[in-house]
Amino acid sequence: MKKHNFSAGPCILPEEVLQKASEAVINFNNNDLSLIEISHRSAPFVEVIENARNLALEHLNLQDKGYSALFLQGGASMQFLMVAYNLLNKKAAYLNTGTWSSKAIKEAKLFGDLVEVASSKDKDFSYIPKNYEIPADADYFHCTSNNTIYGTQMMSFPETSVPMVCDMSSDIFSKRIDFSKFDLIYAGAQKNMGPAGTTLVVVKDEILGKVQRQIPSMLNYQVHIEKDSMFNTPPVFPVYVSMLTLQWLKDLGGIEFIEKVNNQKAELLYTEIDRNPLFKGFAAKEDRSVMNATFNLVDKALETKFDAMWKEARINGLHGHRSVGGYRASMYNALPLYSVQALVDVMQELERTS
Repeated sequence: MKKHNFSAGPCILPEEVLQKASEAVINFNNNDLSLIEISHRSAPFVEVIENARNLALEHLNLQDKGYSALFLQGGASMQFLMVAYNLLNKKAAYLNTGTWSSKAIKEAKLFGDLVEVASSKDKDFSYIPKNYEIPADADYFHCTSNNTIYGTQMMSFPETSVPMVCDMSSDIFSKRIDFSKFDLIYAGAQKNMGPAGTTLVVVKDEILGKVQRQIPSMLNYQVHIEKDSMFNTPPVFPVYVSMLTLQWLKDLGGIEFIEKVNNQKAELLYTEIDRNPLFKGFAAKEDRSVMNATFNLVDKALETKFDAMWKEARINGLHGHRSVGGYRASMYNALPLYSVQALVDVMQELERTS
């Protein structure tokens, strides 16, 4: 039996996706060749990447709306740089809600003036700032929808007249949003979509080509769009597994279906965190992430016992990020409800025996 995998990323993937991916590594499409040894220019893989891009746009309801989907490399960290390289002329506005938005701000400062419209650093990034103003003359506004490390999530997005850019690495495809509000979305695959090695970028074509600087080809979104996301050799295996995961989600009923499941998982765990006197949540209740629940033991003396118990229950990946400590249960799309119940059972057993 596979372990209950609460890892924050690389994350749990659906069993059927893993099965199909493993078969493709040996014999892809019954061609007696491995997926990872065929040409990326061959018709079978061109079909894969086209399907992956189309499925991404379909799930986001952005087909035929002037958006392009790209599978690139370098993770979200590369997008911190590419966003500014392609969009920042004079000034950009950033919302700072954690480690990753702080890193995005650091990279963007290389290209122009930065306005930090709000920050939750004053309370260890345990909440999402509200009621901030976005300068009307900003080239774009950047936010991070879900903060994996701290367990906070944006429940709504501001109304603004400037282009909106969002890092959705850890909650993309997990809940219904009007994705047409965004002009550029990026997400590392390894948080909720596939294995590490590729990054999905969805960009509204009309916002490109407006900066005055010359952009190196490898960092230019327009170049990647013109080359159908194949300007250089793409990460074949991560793109294929992402395609399988997107198809798996479609077969289940899409984002509308998985959102209900994700809410059930989050409600089950947060109810126990709030009920059980041995635990306390980290994030502000109104900003708690559906994807990443962060919590602590009230009495640290129980850590050794609790750690032994959840490991005995075949639970994996529960330790919090090294910068925060405590515990973090990542409940991405592919995590089944019974895995969350297994964790709740351990938490209740700790209460009974302590």
